[in-house]
Amino acid sequence: MKIFILVLIAVSIFLIANSLYTVNEAEQVVITQFGKPVGKPVLTPGLKLKTPFIQSVNRFDKRILEWDGDPDKVTTQDKRFIWVDVYARWKITNPKLFMERLTDERSAQSRLDDILDGTAREVIAQHKLVEVIRSSNREPEVDAGDLYEDIEVAFQPIKIGRKKIEQKIFDAAKPQISNMGIELMDFRFKRINYTEDVQREIDDRMISERKRIAEKYRSEGNGEMMRIMGEKERELKRIMSGASKEAQIIIGEADAQAVSIYAEAYNKNADSREFFEFMKTLDTYKTTFSSKDTLIMTTDNSYFKYLNK
Repeated sequence: MKIFILVLIAVSIFLIANSLYTVNEAEQVVITQFGKPVGKPVLTPGLKLKTPFIQSVNRFDKRILEWDGDPDKVTTQDKRFIWVDVYARWKITNPKLFMERLTDERSAQSRLDDILDGTAREVIAQHKLVEVIRSSNREPEVDAGDLYEDIEVAFQPIKIGRKKIEQKIFDAAKPQISNMGIELMDFRFKRINYTEDVQREIDDRMISERKRIAEKYRSEGNGEMMRIMGEKERELKRIMSGASKEAQIIIGEADAQAVSIYAEAYNKNADSREFFEFMKTLDTYKTTFSSKDTLIMTTDNSYFKYLNK
């Protein structure tokens, strides 16, 4: 009798243990019976009851989940190849439908790979490279004509931009996902890189542009140098001309003053004039004659009068 009671108690505990289950705040549960969902999904946390043995508990995450795509080589409308790396956020909003269509999160991730990657490729292929990599029409800080050979590519106005392309991908993918019990919460470009060929082309163009800009600055610098040198020469000539003119004026004024002094001294009296003539003549003799010179002149020559006397 005691053994029977113990067995009954053990069976009761076992049945109760298989009839009760708990749901935490981050979970939602779908009960299946012989592999098929029964009843409504359990969305609230707490201690729950199910039929033992024939019913199973299938747990799904109720939080926002992440999807991280693999970098994919995509071509744009203008035939440029780029590497696009994207990510998205999603959540299970209808666990019963989710279980019927996808079974588990691994299958959901695989399905998201197909939908999001495919939609991203399709939308990007409808737009030019400049629309994918830029988000706004910014104004260049310098003259764009000096920086880029192809101004239409470099600073052409964009009509859509990267943000709107992200939104287009999101809007196109969301209906495809919603019929699987999933809600797409967000979609973003993580990284956009040029392929090696495009990157090499861009690098070569940037090098060529910088060389051209440097040459332009050198040319402008040489022109400015020549202008400054020309102004310097003109200013120097103007200063020299003014200084020469002023010097000539001073010399002329000095000569005039000297002549005035000489004339005043010469005309002061006759004796002084005679003495002056005598001294100047003697000076002339000193500078004109030497011991080897021979002069032939008449005795009445004025030049000879002091020698004669």
